[in-house]
Amino acid sequence: MSEMTFDKQFFGRSLASMAELTEKNRDYWTKLDSDIGDGDHGINMSIGFRAVSAKLEENLENAEDITSLLKKSGMLLLSKVGGASGPLYGSFFIKMGKDITGQTEITFSDFVGMIKNGVEAIQFRGKAELGDKTMLDALLPGLEYLEAHQTDSNPVVVLEEAVAIMRQGAESTIPLIAKKGRAMRLGERAIGHKDPGSESSWMLINVFLEEMKTV
Repeated sequence: MSEMTFDKQFFGRSLASMAELTEKNRDYWTKLDSDIGDGDHGINMSIGFRAVSAKLEENLENAEDITSLLKKSGMLLLSKVGGASGPLYGSFFIKMGKDITGQTEITFSDFVGMIKNGVEAIQFRGKAELGDKTMLDALLPGLEYLEAHQTDSNPVVVLEEAVAIMRQGAESTIPLIAKKGRAMRLGERAIGHKDPGSESSWMLINVFLEEMKTV
């Protein structure tokens, strides 16, 4: 079996699907955020991905490589979205492509490295750790699995398991006291509520999985 590869169009389709996902889950993510935060997570994500979607065709055509496409999309999130989600997700997409400059096609191991770079950018900007009741509670355990299994024979199965771990990570935020963000002010009152960023993050990574199944 030849090695699975992913081109610029794969990432273009993924970004388009992420925009659709965000519209479908706008109210759900906002409800999660209204329980423990500003109540704007879904709204902000919608604003950001609408901007990404509006420029996607143009950016896909003009981007000379995958890195450029992701950077342009990340910059839109960074500039259009308020709250924490814009800077965090913007940084994620901008930094994803830092090691694959000039490439129009990548391997699964490259993809895992991209996720690692993106997650590290979120961690650097948010200054959060595992257990702080943030999106990193979903992303870090999934990333650990990806790194351990990136050379396995079936990338789809590996990413499927990683997404399942990320989903469990989002669930694990429910009993936690928040140590970062607006929810931190609630103290023990944040217990019993899921972190909205942890929920949106695994769902966005799941978009890559669904697109991967079509390659």
